[in-house]
Amino acid sequence: MTISVRATAYGGPEVLAIVDDPVGEPGPGEVRVALRAAGVNPIDYKLYSGVLGADPAALPISLGLEGSGVIEAVGPDVELTVGTEVVVYPATGTYAAALVTPAESVLPKPAGVSFEEAAGLLLVGATAVHAIDATKVGEGDTVLVHGAAGGVGQAVVQLAVRRGARVIGTASERNHDLLRELGAEPVVYGDGLAERVRALAPDGVVVALDLVGGEEALQVSLDLVADRGRIATIANFAAAAQGVAVLAGMGDDARLRAAARPQLLRLAAEGALQVRIASTYPLTDVAEAHRAIKEGHTVGKIVLTI
Repeated sequence: MTISVRATAYGGPEVLAIVDDPVGEPGPGEVRVALRAAGVNPIDYKLYSGVLGADPAALPISLGLEGSGVIEAVGPDVELTVGTEVVVYPATGTYAAALVTPAESVLPKPAGVSFEEAAGLLLVGATAVHAIDATKVGEGDTVLVHGAAGGVGQAVVQLAVRRGARVIGTASERNHDLLRELGAEPVVYGDGLAERVRALAPDGVVVALDLVGGEEALQVSLDLVADRGRIATIANFAAAAQGVAVLAGMGDDARLRAAARPQLLRLAAEGALQVRIASTYPLTDVAEAHRAIKEGHTVGKIVLTI
């Protein structure tokens, strides 16, 4: 048996329960991982909040899409070895002490990257790679990033700067020094954003990435970027009607994100991609972790430790 987190109903963090679950032996092509940490992401609470639907048949809901730990058993035809420290993504149910998952969801963890950093790296990192690739960010481009201080935003900034782009990032003023450290030029969001960006970039913006949703991010992006094919959002599904790319992370998008994992792990191992941990919570304090991420004021990743 192992402890894990389940959403037993639809609602707020109060519906989360710590339960005892059986953990079987891994079958062909599977491994069992003793988890040390799990990344917390906005999609985790959206799954049980009702915003994505409230089908009673889907309950209880296993939570957690990424994590890190140590392989403790392998199934037939798996070349990985017991004792290997690994990163787990994509997966389902990483809010747990142990998990059986397909071996293809597991990659060796770089030695210089902590379990907490590894658990918070791949979902935001893969989303960032997808956004940058979808909009063809390259050398000399001026890129506007809405929500640049968030988990995905920090990864986008670092990866875009590595490609030789100039990055302007929206954030509250308290996070401007962080964005400067990452290589971006910060700007305050809110009324007058388009004018402030034009003042910083009088020659224009060629790419806009919306990582927050909302009307402001969409409208400012449309106002500033001539080619709508170089505007993308991960948070505003209604933007598709405006010709903006909506990156939902499903189907082919999911495969593209999974393919980014080796690159992200290599960059993290080299110190070229930082994962800033905003705070950690024990698995048993998962409700508090979800209350914190729902407030939307964290800078970096929230991680559960196990």
